[in-house]
Amino acid sequence: MIRTLKAFDIKGKNILLRVDFNVPMHESCVSNNFRIKTALPTITSCIEGGASITIMSHLGRPNGSASKKFSLMPVGEELAKLLEMPIKFSEDCISSDAIDTSMGLKPGEIHLLENLRFYNKEVENDKEFSRILSRHGHIYINDAFGTAHRSHASNVGVASYFKHSGIGWLMHKELNFLQSLMDKPNRDLTLIVGGAKVGTKIKLIDNFLHKADNIIIGGGMAFTFMKAMGKNIGGSLLEESMVPVALNLINKARMKNVNLVLPVDVLCAKSIESQSIEGCFTIENIPKDAMGLDIGNETLKLFASILSQSKTILWNGPMGVFEKKQFSNGTEGLGKVLSKIASEDAKVVVGGGDTAAALELFGLNRTMTHVSTGGGASLELLSGNSLPAIKSLEI
Repeated sequence: MIRTLKAFDIKGKNILLRVDFNVPMHESCVSNNFRIKTALPTITSCIEGGASITIMSHLGRPNGSASKKFSLMPVGEELAKLLEMPIKFSEDCISSDAIDTSMGLKPGEIHLLENLRFYNKEVENDKEFSRILSRHGHIYINDAFGTAHRSHASNVGVASYFKHSGIGWLMHKELNFLQSLMDKPNRDLTLIVGGAKVGTKIKLIDNFLHKADNIIIGGGMAFTFMKAMGKNIGGSLLEESMVPVALNLINKARMKNVNLVLPVDVLCAKSIESQSIEGCFTIENIPKDAMGLDIGNETLKLFASILSQSKTILWNGPMGVFEKKQFSNGTEGLGKVLSKIASEDAKVVVGGGDTAAALELFGLNRTMTHVSTGGGASLELLSGNSLPAIKSLEI
């Protein structure tokens, strides 16, 4: 069992809160505050409950050394702006001054610690580092779903030093959406998988072969499946070592009567750097010197017809190189199809990472039933694996 914030009497207590403030930065300013906003329900619950809060997070990969580029100070400024209140900031997450600041907090006050990853001991899950971090609070709450698949000091090691520990509202929301999708989905259940690499999605696909009615495969990884089926892929991306794996998944899908769907046409160019498009070709007619970089209109229609019959949809991975405008139509078009479906009576859950970034780029992130804040964590959970950060909080 995992306890939520409401399980504790927090009045007069200091909450040590792990969040995921690993946000995009531009010229020392927060360029996208989505992850900060998702932590606000937990933060405001703590304040309204009469607690003080010490917040810890990482930002980027500073590799164990302090760097202004990876400082959380601009994040603190953005948080203060959103809350419309001042917050305290410590430049060293484990200094005696930082701990004294935490212990001296009054109810309603917030203290943000500097980047945890300025110490390699964070990613090493060092026991002493975990113990020192635990001195910042009376109750430990983990609300950082984005790092729940990592065994780090601030989300795994620190939990053992607390008698009272649990999860915040974001973590609770993430687990509820993703686990309910796994346990009791409304039918038809359709999994959409995209992105470049087959290897990162094998467990996800294999797990859903026992659950899904349809599995739609797009993006660069689709060409490895096409190759396994003996189809022409021209000069498209191919993971040669994954062809036998793809063939095995295709055969499993056939045996389990799961409808596995691949693109029927693709938008092609000479290379990923090309500014000009060669054209849209059926799979049988992809030129030898061209590579597929987005799904075509006929494929989008095919996918849409299957999705229109689905009541539960999980999407993980873009349909093409959406970062380049000329190859973004497939991902954007699919997003619009799912947006319409989500507005009706289906549940559409997006598994974070690049897919969430694409939806945000197209202004569609608020139109889905749920967009996960954790790409890697959601992928692990939906692949049937346990999350170390969640396991450390079980009682």
